[in-house]
Amino acid sequence: MPPKAWLEGPNFTEKGTYSGDSNLVAKIRMPIVTGNHNLDLRILEARNFPDVPESSQRLYRPNMVVDFSEVELAQAQAANSMLTNPVWNQHFNIPLGHPISECAIRVCCCVCLCFTSNLRGKFQESALQFKVTDTESNVVAIASVPVSRLVSAVPMDEWVPFTSSHSLFNGSIKLYIKFVPFTTNSEYLRGISENYETGRTYFPMRRGGSLTLYQDAHVGLGTLPEVRLDGAGIFRNEQCWRDICSAILDAKRLIYIMGWSIYHKVRLVREVEWPVQGGRNLTLGELLLRKSREGVRVLLLVWKDLTSVRKFGIHKEGLMETHDKETREYFKNSAVMCMLARRPPYYGCNPSILYSHHQKCVIVDTQDHGNSRKITAFIGGLDLCNGRYDTPEHRLYQDMETVFSDDHHNPSIKKQKKAPRQPWHDLHCKIEGPAAIDVLRNFEQRWRKVIDGSKIKRVFKRSRGVSRYEALLEIERDPFINILSKLVPNDPEQWHIQIFRSIDSDSVDGFPTNIRGAEEQNLEWTRNVAIDKSIHMAYVQAIRSAQHFIYIENQYFIGSSFAWPSDHKDVGANNLIPIELTRKIASKIRANERFSVYIVIPMWPEGKTKSWSVQTVLFWQYNTIRTMYNVVAQEIKAAGLEGTHPTDYLNFYCLGNREVPNVGSRASSSRNTHASASEEFKRFMIYVHSKAMIVDDAYILFGSANINQRSMAGDRDTEIDMGAYQPHHTWPKENKHPHGQIYGYRMSLWSEHVGTIEDCFENPETMECLSHVNRVAEDNWKRYTDQPFTPLQGHILKYPLEIDFDGNVKPMPGHENFPDVGGEVKGHPNGVLPYALTI
Repeated sequence: MPPKAWLEGPNFTEKGTYSGDSNLVAKIRMPIVTGNHNLDLRILEARNFPDVPESSQRLYRPNMVVDFSEVELAQAQAANSMLTNPVWNQHFNIPLGHPISECAIRVCCCVCLCFTSNLRGKFQESALQFKVTDTESNVVAIASVPVSRLVSAVPMDEWVPFTSSHSLFNGSIKLYIKFVPFTTNSEYLRGISENYETGRTYFPMRRGGSLTLYQDAHVGLGTLPEVRLDGAGIFRNEQCWRDICSAILDAKRLIYIMGWSIYHKVRLVREVEWPVQGGRNLTLGELLLRKSREGVRVLLLVWKDLTSVRKFGIHKEGLMETHDKETREYFKNSAVMCMLARRPPYYGCNPSILYSHHQKCVIVDTQDHGNSRKITAFIGGLDLCNGRYDTPEHRLYQDMETVFSDDHHNPSIKKQKKAPRQPWHDLHCKIEGPAAIDVLRNFEQRWRKVIDGSKIKRVFKRSRGVSRYEALLEIERDPFINILSKLVPNDPEQWHIQIFRSIDSDSVDGFPTNIRGAEEQNLEWTRNVAIDKSIHMAYVQAIRSAQHFIYIENQYFIGSSFAWPSDHKDVGANNLIPIELTRKIASKIRANERFSVYIVIPMWPEGKTKSWSVQTVLFWQYNTIRTMYNVVAQEIKAAGLEGTHPTDYLNFYCLGNREVPNVGSRASSSRNTHASASEEFKRFMIYVHSKAMIVDDAYILFGSANINQRSMAGDRDTEIDMGAYQPHHTWPKENKHPHGQIYGYRMSLWSEHVGTIEDCFENPETMECLSHVNRVAEDNWKRYTDQPFTPLQGHILKYPLEIDFDGNVKPMPGHENFPDVGGEVKGHPNGVLPYALTI
């Protein structure tokens, strides 16, 4: 039997008046069921809804909003406009990572009716309830289904009648509901296998291909220790920005670049020991101009920051300092086509003006076999702009006259003060093979959508006689570009790669324009918009498939607000990633199995630490973290594991550095004599811009998406990620811990962060490994915050929060504010910024 349903005391003596844009809401009360489950839901049709005048029916198409625990999970729009017998016939496969205590289906309509309901006591507490209310939550009618029926092994497929005291409402709704427990999914139980794939996505898993993993913009020879792999192999650290420069120089047919920020003045190659013939001293802008003059098609798609201005003699840098208008101006009257793309919709002062196009990629043709070419794509946290170039040393002062000349970036400290540069840590990859074609398709869809916004641009020819509308090369007709690749079944180094996105039909061309088409292409349909949320689905499925450990690096960590122990459950940060991680840990505690989660985030979000935006983001992050520890602590108590601490399973870290400048060197770019506190103590955080997750050293997922609602919702910031694994290096295939490229990459990252490679790192789930990492992180935090200069071992720091045995979270005593720059570690909310912009 399922647990007893949690039900509110009903109070159905209400009055509701329908006028204008009203809502009918059907609320479902469900049993509390914890775990990582799925709900297979089909909203089919309804009958005998209240009648309205014919003139209203022509404009009416009812919507349904599906809520769980007051969290909106899906919307369905009727396929017809019949008010009395609306048809939806829409299918949802909904992941559930939170206690199932309530589901609400709101039927939104434009009706002019008046109801008076008195339904108290009509139903038993053991019933699953559908409540129909108006926009003011006044109850109009209720349909009832026993909760034991919902969670039983037999799916529900039947008409559910509404009951109302008003004679005008005697309708019913046809539903198919199947509760799918976690334990019935074999994929989740056996982990990442050689046939792993995230299902129901726009882009399928592409089998066969090559993947190169990069850490930071550049890794110098001998900077990091060797990592030995299976088969006597060694993990090789490549140089990302150098490889991008070489790929651009080698391109013969096309160079497509898309980004949140692209700055023409940035230099890709800077280290003396790694020259690139023909590209050493050139800026990105100079490289692209050169290639365009050689006849290569060069297209740039840059997010348009609406707060920046560059016209009529007025030059105003935008809030985000992305240089969008400046870069477009640089390529004006050249063969390089640079398009600025705003993130629609833009309705006056709607918060969506500050949502962004956050996808980042470089797509080029590169050498294939013989004289043929192939498509190669670079993705990741790939901002080709100022402040992003860095190496695993994460220098604060060294090489300011050479490597970091004219590239001093520290937005946390006023420019009038001397300060170290802000180090930058990021992760990227190079994709070759069929998945690279999917990255290209995404660019093409984005490009066409931008130019379709202004059809007249078709007639304007550029200097090369090519319009923006005709700019995209038809690679299928290009005899030199090979878009087909052969799968070599027994190649131990091959990869399977899948592309994921957060994006909607307002930002891409070619998405379906109706419900049926959206379902066929594995897209969601909401408010007449097709939405791709596959990044979120990829994270959820990978977490559920984890068996041993999860390692995360991300610029933000906010989500699962429906579970927050605070007054802010309704802010809308409803992505499931934090609660899925917590439920995974809980399941391992109940099974008495070891499992470890390591999460690396920035010490604070980029910007002024006392600003409204930074403090609000920190507050949401603090609520996310304390929710997770609270749940883990409860599971430990329920399992009777005395002496076990929540940090035996879950830990958060940040990165920092301390460095003494060379005698006589230029310590910072500021010519002012006023020194910041960071300058005085020779320390600063390393900004974590990565967006990555590694599962069991068998699967890796990363790209441009942050762990927050903006990146995961699909209809906010646009994002692109990839998920990949080597089928010959999985736990089921090897019957042991795989030591393929993903293992080598994770070990290389840890050697950068922890400053060494230890034998225990081979098994991150063990207490030995976790304890070692925590000892280094805690000691480094003491060294970082000591006033006398003390060098660190690596860069990893304990995040400045203290967790007790009961899962309570608070700032570390004496460190309630961040060192040198101030600002509360736990943050605080404000009522100035819309919550949707900071979650």
